[in-house]
This record gives sequence, structure tokens and C-alpha cells, in this order.
Amino acid sequence: MAAVGVVVVGVAVLPLAERQAVAAPEAAGVVGAGPCASDPVPTHESVLPKTVDVQIPYPVVTVLPPKAPEPAPVRTEMKLPVDPCHNPCPDLTDQPGPPPWPGQAFGIPQILLNAKPFHFAVPGPGPDPGPVPPPPAALQPPVESAAPAPARAAPRVGQVREVAKQTGANSINRTDKRWQVDGTDLGIMWESAPGEIATAFGDTVGRGFHPPGGMGEDWRSNVLAFSSDHDLDDGVTYDRMITDDRCHAAEVLSSRKMDNVEVTTIPTSGFAVGERQYMSYMSIRTWNSLPGTFFTNYGGIAYSDDHGQTWTKDPYARWDNIFGLANFQVSAMVPQGDYVYMFGTPNTRLGAIGLARVPVDQLLNTTAYQYWQDGNWTPVGGFGAATPVVDGPAGELSVRYDAERAVWQMSYLDTAKAAIVVREADSPQGVWSPGTPTVTVRDYPELYGGFLHPWSTGSDLYFTISTWNDYNVYLMHAKLDE
Repeated sequence: MAAVGVVVVGVAVLPLAERQAVAAPEAAGVVGAGPCASDPVPTHESVLPKTVDVQIPYPVVTVLPPKAPEPAPVRTEMKLPVDPCHNPCPDLTDQPGPPPWPGQAFGIPQILLNAKPFHFAVPGPGPDPGPVPPPPAALQPPVESAAPAPARAAPRVGQVREVAKQTGANSINRTDKRWQVDGTDLGIMWESAPGEIATAFGDTVGRGFHPPGGMGEDWRSNVLAFSSDHDLDDGVTYDRMITDDRCHAAEVLSSRKMDNVEVTTIPTSGFAVGERQYMSYMSIRTWNSLPGTFFTNYGGIAYSDDHGQTWTKDPYARWDNIFGLANFQVSAMVPQGDYVYMFGTPNTRLGAIGLARVPVDQLLNTTAYQYWQDGNWTPVGGFGAATPVVDGPAGELSVRYDAERAVWQMSYLDTAKAAIVVREADSPQGVWSPGTPTVTVRDYPELYGGFLHPWSTGSDLYFTISTWNDYNVYLMHAKLDE
């Protein structure tokens, strides 16, 4: 249950001009910046870990029946105390930690060996799934011209600072005490309703959490928070999370949790159309591939009609990962006008960014999608024939439309530059500007993420990052020069 990968590339790969374009982040707050005046200043974990969790896979042949229908999820309504410093569930969250490791005094990390099954699945008989809804009627969209707009200049990034630690211990949200979210990553944001932001996180652990990575107990593949906080200058305060028990954030998209079958399901973007929430996600087959890469089963779309309480994975809105090379496994979907635009990359973090669009009222019908190919919107060739709008390597893609400026904005981890970069364009198909680094591995050696806050402006860019050594989410602010 690794995160989407880690970048540990030397700073030497950064050209001098790009290093000068990024200001060093400020110190992460002051004492009392969190909910409690007594909260210590959040500090980043060293890249030299205190604990090394070594996963030792062993092969297991599994007779795997088709997945049974999911049971009805359990949901609870949780009212937090007015005083944010008050721990609502000390019986659950104030458990004693493990005994100290004697070698820590000498800088020697504790080595934990964990054997984990690596499944080789043989199809087996399964339960009768009952009536299955038919697929949407097949459509034949036309081929339409879509020449790119002239290229914009590269965004000019001024001061960059770390605003707040969003999750984990001593964060401004105290997610470890309120929702048993001790370690998590990503922080994918969208406007779920007027004046409200939803934030989806990836693999999440609770008790026994120990970085680097999401190591610990109470593993959930993803969790979901909501916020009405408009003052981003001191961080984003979460009003609530989707919960399934006292002080316990619920897993909203299930997974089989079987390595080499489906080890987890990771959100990649979210958006709302009317009263319905949508979330793109990737079904991860295994993290145990080449370093910094991963294999997916497919990229898919889930939706919620009860404002994020429960989610349905649409059985037909999927892009299968054919031979491990298919595009749109990691997608960022953005509604704009009459269409929803889908930007996507293959699995791993090495591929280029493709583009598709679909009418808003057909977005669960994959036959209605048109893929941008050499200056045209076309269904010909399907999603395997989409022409890249941005060359790779790209990971953790995030895209937004800035309605105030009528400009498209894109952020992603550029593993070649060892930095999160931002680009802009006047149309979704580009031409996209050169990428300008916002945060680099010089400042955060094990950096990934870069998800844009929807309420960013032309001059104030807010985005979340994660680090493998901390395995939590931080809000960043970059000043953009007009």
C-alpha cells in the first residue's frame, strides 16, 4: 500500500534558471497556529527514517470468484465539539505507542519485516450477481476540428511558502484525534457545492502509523473531507469527514486489498454536476513494480447522489489498462460549458498527457467520448489514439479552469525536472505553456502531488503536496506574477 511513488532525484538535474524561479518555503507556522495553543510546531520527518518497514511478498495461488455486490455501507453522523482543542474520542485516539527502539539513540532505524501475499488469481465461480443494468446505448460522435490556441508564456512564480500541515498529528485539523487519520496523502480538491470544497485523500492509516509511507494499522484506501473555509491564508479547516463510526473516517471507494489483483483504489480527481458528485479513480493492481511506478487494472468513474456519503463505481465508465500501456488510467476531469474534459496519463509517472471530452449528459457513456488527435476531436482510434497535449513524464495530474481569467491551469509532478510544475493554456488542447516549477525536491526531497485548490486566483495559487517521509498533506501557496 505504497503511495503513487516517490521522487528522490538529485537537485543537480534542476537548471540554474529554474532553481532561481522558486523561493524557499517559509517555516511551517508558529506555536499556537493549530487548534490548540499548546500544539507544537509541525516538523518534517527526516529522509533518514526511524523505522523501515520491509514488505516481503510471497506467492499465493488464489481462486478468485467475481466480485460480489458490495454490502450497504455504514455511515454515522458525527458532531464535533465546539472547542477544536478538545479531543472528542480519547478512548480511541490516545492509545499508548509502541515501546521505544533502543537503536534510535544511535540513529539506527528499526527494521520491521512483514510477509505479504502476492496473489496469482485463477478465475472461479461466483455468486449470481442478479440483474445487471444494461450498458448505455452506443453512440457515434462526429469528428470536429479543434486547433490549439497560441501558446501562453510560462507562468511567473514568485514566493512559495508552506501554509499549513493539513492532516496528521499537530496539523491544523488534528485529523488523528478527530477521524483517526494519522497518515494520508494526495488531497484532491473540488467545489462540491457553492461555498464548499471536497477533499479526497489516498491510502490512509490510523493507529500505529509510522512513516515513511503509509505504514500502520486501520488501512483505508481513501477518505473524504469537506470544508467551507474561505480564508486559505492560514490553511484549510475541515468541517467534517465521511464517517462510519465514532471519530473514524470511512473508506468511500472500496477495494479488494489483494496485491496483484486489486490492492487499492485511489481517487485522481473530483467534480460536481448539479446535485451529483463524480470522482475519477484508478484501480491499482500492485505497487510492486519497477521503482516509482505502479500497475493499474483500469481508470474509472464513481458517482454519489447523497453528497458524498456513499459512492457507486459505474460498471461501464472504465478505461481498461491494455498490456499496461493504456492512457487515461490517472485522470483529471474538469466540467466546463457543455463538456467534461478528461486529461489523463498511463499508469506509472512516465507517460504523456492525453485529452478527451464528453457531453455533460453522457459522461458515463464511454462511446460518447471524443479524443483530441492531431487537431481534431474524434472517436476514431479510441482512447489509445489520443495525441499528447503535454509531453511526459507527468504524475499526479491536476487541472482547473480559471473562469475569472478564462485560462486553463495545470499542475503535476514533472519527474524529469524533479519538481511540481504549473502550466497555462487558452484552450484545453493547448498549446500549453512551458512548465514553471513551484516546489522542487531541493525543498522537499520526497515530494509528490500538486493538487490545485479551486478557489485559487490569477495571483494566488494554492495547492496541496505530500511527502513520502512525512506521509501527510500540506497546503502550499505560490504567488503568481501577472
